[in-house]
Amino acid sequence: MSQNNSAVRTKTAKTSNTAKTKTTKSSAKQSAKKSYSPAKSGKKSGATQSTQTKKYKKNYYSASKKKKQTQEPVVKPSVRIMFLGGLNEIGKNMTLFECMGDMVLLDCGMAFPDGEMLGVDLVIPDFTYVEQNKDKLKGIIITHAHEDHIGGLPYLLGKVNVPIYGASLTNGIIGNKLREHSLPKSPELIDVKAGERIRLGCMEIEFIHVNHSIPDATAVALHTPAGTIIHTGDFKIDFTPTWGGPTDLNTFARLGDEGVLCLLADSTNASRPGFTTTEQTVSSSFDKIFTNAMNKRIIIATFASNVGRVQSIINCAHKYGRKVAFSGRSMVNYMSVASELGYLDIPEGILIDIDMLGKYLPEQVVLVTTGSQGEPMSALSRMAYSDHRKVSVGEGDCIIISANPIPGNERTVGNVVDELLKRGCEVIYESMYEVHVSGHARQDELKIIHCLTKPKYFIPVHGEQKHLRKSRDLAISMGMAKENVFIGDVGSCVELHDDYMKELAPVQAGKVFVDGLGVGDVGSIVLRDRKHLGQDGLIIIVASLDVYDGHVISGPDIVSRGFVYVKESESLFDEIRHIALDVLEDCADRNIHEWGVIKNRIKDGVSKHISDKTRRYPMILPILMEV
Repeated sequence: MSQNNSAVRTKTAKTSNTAKTKTTKSSAKQSAKKSYSPAKSGKKSGATQSTQTKKYKKNYYSASKKKKQTQEPVVKPSVRIMFLGGLNEIGKNMTLFECMGDMVLLDCGMAFPDGEMLGVDLVIPDFTYVEQNKDKLKGIIITHAHEDHIGGLPYLLGKVNVPIYGASLTNGIIGNKLREHSLPKSPELIDVKAGERIRLGCMEIEFIHVNHSIPDATAVALHTPAGTIIHTGDFKIDFTPTWGGPTDLNTFARLGDEGVLCLLADSTNASRPGFTTTEQTVSSSFDKIFTNAMNKRIIIATFASNVGRVQSIINCAHKYGRKVAFSGRSMVNYMSVASELGYLDIPEGILIDIDMLGKYLPEQVVLVTTGSQGEPMSALSRMAYSDHRKVSVGEGDCIIISANPIPGNERTVGNVVDELLKRGCEVIYESMYEVHVSGHARQDELKIIHCLTKPKYFIPVHGEQKHLRKSRDLAISMGMAKENVFIGDVGSCVELHDDYMKELAPVQAGKVFVDGLGVGDVGSIVLRDRKHLGQDGLIIIVASLDVYDGHVISGPDIVSRGFVYVKESESLFDEIRHIALDVLEDCADRNIHEWGVIKNRIKDGVSKHISDKTRRYPMILPILMEV
C-alpha cells in the first residue's frame, strides 16, 4: 500500500516528554504531541466555546496555579459520558466523552441486522448528536479494527471530519475501508502506539496494550480535569498470545495507584467464570486437524480481522507442505494490509491465488475464507449452496468453522453446516475441536482489572442486558457500592464528579439502517411492511373510475403475490372482485370521491372477507385511476 497513492493520509503521533516541543502547522499534530498539563492548557483548541465554558476553564486553571502556590484544594469540574451504541446490544460500539466543552469520540462501529430487519445490510449508530456538537469534537479514538468498532466511520466521516487516532494496523484497515467510499474530504489518520499519550483539548488520552482477537488492540485512559476514566475496549488477558505481549497489567496498576474516577469494562463474557482460553490452544488444534486430514483439502472459515488466527493457519500449512489461498473480499483486503504492515510472517512461495487451486492436489492446499457467521453472500455460504464461481466443495473436503456464532446468527450458521454435510464434506465447528477461543475477558480477568484499577465508579459496557447486569454483580461482589455502578442504554448520559455520579437527560441516539446505497431511508414502518409482505403476501386491486360520476369503467382486476396460487383459488378472487366492485359503486352512488376514504373502505371489506375465509391477513393495496 503506497503512501503516495493512498487516499487517506497516515501520520505517526509521537509523545512529547519535554517542554521544548517544536510547533507544527497541523493542530492535529499539536494535539498528538503535547502532554496534558492543567496549568498550561487554558488556550483554545480550535472549537468555539460558550462564555460560560471559557469562564469555567479560566477559573479551573487559575485554581490549579493557585494550588501550586498555596496548596489549596482545586474544585474539579465534572465529565459527561454519552453512550451512542454498544449497550443492550452486540456491536455498534460508540461512546462520547465531554469535559469543559471538549469532546472525544471513542470508536464508531456497526452491527449486523437481525432476522427482523428484512433487506437491511448494516446497522449503524444515529450520528445526530455528534453532528450537532461537531465544533466541540477534538478527535476520534479507535481501540481496534473490528467492524463493530470501525464499521460506522465511513458514514460519520461524510458529515464530520476530525483526526482519527489508532494503532498502525487499525489505521491501515480503516484507510482501506474509507477508500471504498466517496468521502467529500479525506480524513487524517494518525498512528499511535500502546504506551503513548496524545492531547485532545483538555483531555490527555493514554493508550494501553491489551490482548484481543486482532493485533494492536488497546484500552484507553482518558486523563481529564475531572479525573481519570479507563475504557478497556474489547480485551482479554492472554499470557501466551500469538502476537505481541500480554495485556499491560502494569499500566492498569499504575493508573489504579494514581486514582481512577471510573472504569468502563467489556462485559461480553461477564457471565462466564474463569479465564478465557489462550489463542495457543487453537494453534495446537489446527496441528492435530492437519495431521488427521492428510489426504483432504482443508478449508477454514474465520473472521477476516483475526490476523493471529490466520498466522497460525499459515504456520501449520508451512509445516505440512501446503499452499495457502484466500477467498472473500474482506479476507483478501485484511491480509493485504496486515502483510504490508508486517503483521503477517508469510514464508516465501506459500501463498497462491485462488485461481491456482486446480493445479494442486487437494492435500497440497489450504483455503482460508470468510463466512464463519453464515452470511448469505460470504464465500463459505456460496460454496455450501454451489454458488461460488471458483470453488466447488464435496467429499474430500475438511471444512473448519473457526468461530462461534454471534448471538442471532446460530440459525444461519447451522443452515450452512447442513448444506456442507449434505455435499459430503467433513465439517468441524463449535466445540468439536478447540478451533476457536474468545477475544473477550471472563470473570476472573475482569476481577483482575477491578483489583488493579480500584475505580470509584463503574459502568459495564459492550453487551446485552444480561451481560451488563452480570458485570455489575461482579463489581458489587468485589466491594463496589451498588450506587456507584451505572447500567445505561443507548442514548444514556451520565455525569461523573468526585462527589457524585448522576444520570442526565438522554441524548438522541438509536439505530440507522443501511440498505444498499440508502442510509436512514428504511425505518420501522418500512420494516413492518416488509415483514407483513413476507408473512402474508400482497393483494393488489386495480380499477378505473369515471372522472365525472365515479362509477367503475373497468375492473376491478385482482393481482396476488405471496398470498395464494391464483388458479387454485379462482372462486375466492371472484368474491374479492365483487366486494371491491360493490364498495366502489356504493361510493359513487353516495357521491364519495375522496380516494383515501374509498381505498380504506375497500381494504376493510376485502380484509374481513379474506380473514373469515382463510384466517390470513395479506397486505391489500387498492390502485384507482380516473378516466
